[in-house]
Amino acid sequence: MRMKPAITLDDAKRLLAAAEAEASRNNWGVVIAILNDGGRLVALHRMDGARPGNDDIAIGKARTAVMSCRPSAVWEQWINASHGARSTMGLMAAQGGLPILIDDDIIGGVGVSGVRSEQDEHIALTAIKAAFPQARVTRKGEENDAATF
Repeated sequence: MRMKPAITLDDAKRLLAAAEAEASRNNWGVVIAILNDGGRLVALHRMDGARPGNDDIAIGKARTAVMSCRPSAVWEQWINASHGARSTMGLMAAQGGLPILIDDDIIGGVGVSGVRSEQDEHIALTAIKAAFPQARVTRKGEENDAATF
């Protein structure tokens, strides 16, 4: 039997705390979603000032990252470049969702929504680096996936 790491509620709380600290430092009101490796919600945090639709967007970005094991920005770039994935499994093709990979195993993902997409992704990456310093957000060899389309 092969064993792999799994995200816990305590992990999700650490991710939320780091993400909220970064967003607060910049005065950004966002929603932060933490999902497990099956794309299911572990924790959701809505900061003051977040818009009503940000919840669904943050969850969608995180789910896209988890289910494809790729940053949601990759899908945005592929679709903008006429990649054939325009109607793929309900993905949220917008930057701001990152998978959490430990030893190339997906353990979950972080999605953020509320500011510009690159700022959303910055918050997610800051949280992942704080909670899991050894984690990657791309699989080895896939770092430049979006550049090929």
